[in-house]
Amino acid sequence: MTALPSPYRSLVVPAIAALSALAVLLGLGTWQLSRLAWKNELVAQVAARTHAAPVALPSPAAWSAMTAERDEYRRVSVSGTFRNTGETYLYHVAGDSRRAADPAKVQGQGFLVFTPFVLADGATVLVNRGFVPNDRRDPATRASGQIEGPVTITGLIRFPEARSMLAAPDDAARRLFYTRDIGPMASAAGLGTNVVAPFSIDADPVALPGGLPQGGETRLDFPNRHFEYALTWFGLALTLIGVFVAFVIQKLRAAA
Repeated sequence: MTALPSPYRSLVVPAIAALSALAVLLGLGTWQLSRLAWKNELVAQVAARTHAAPVALPSPAAWSAMTAERDEYRRVSVSGTFRNTGETYLYHVAGDSRRAADPAKVQGQGFLVFTPFVLADGATVLVNRGFVPNDRRDPATRASGQIEGPVTITGLIRFPEARSMLAAPDDAARRLFYTRDIGPMASAAGLGTNVVAPFSIDADPVALPGGLPQGGETRLDFPNRHFEYALTWFGLALTLIGVFVAFVIQKLRAAA
């Protein structure tokens, strides 16, 4: 086998390193494009589900077969009775700092009110009735907004979310939560012996005396910067190629 000329032998290790880095950058760019396709499909799917006419909530016998992939954000209708004494609270910041504040809506830090909703057969679904600011978390401060008696609600099915590493620890004794986790929330609400849905329902906004809880807080805007990220990785790959070509030309000129 003919040995490489000396100037080229000195380029073998840099070439291997550059090719390895190039493969990583191209792989990351390709992965971002696949994430872009997934995100676009998700946005279209959520838009279709949230704008569809509500369907009857499946019976408790079907709950175990429901999945986030198939049923998340599906609009449903269900009848039952709120058990207002079992409220739990999920930390939430109302409003969007990227947009002008809506003067008709309460903004800032507070909690989403999750109330057990008892169906005719005794099974229970946690219903997110909407947002209350910190100083209105106590139900006594918004008694006029507590719904009593049988009622039919519509809303979006939501499944539990993964706990973020940055999430504050829950305070089950005070029914304060920082992650949408149905099991612990149901336990804190005193539903240990009830059949409880493995999902919650974000109720559609309704006009309430006093205006609280404030519905319509379900966030349906999903960050989608995958195309930008893909361009960044592919741009770095092109830069790497240019830098390596310039390096090779400089080395060969120096050896000539």
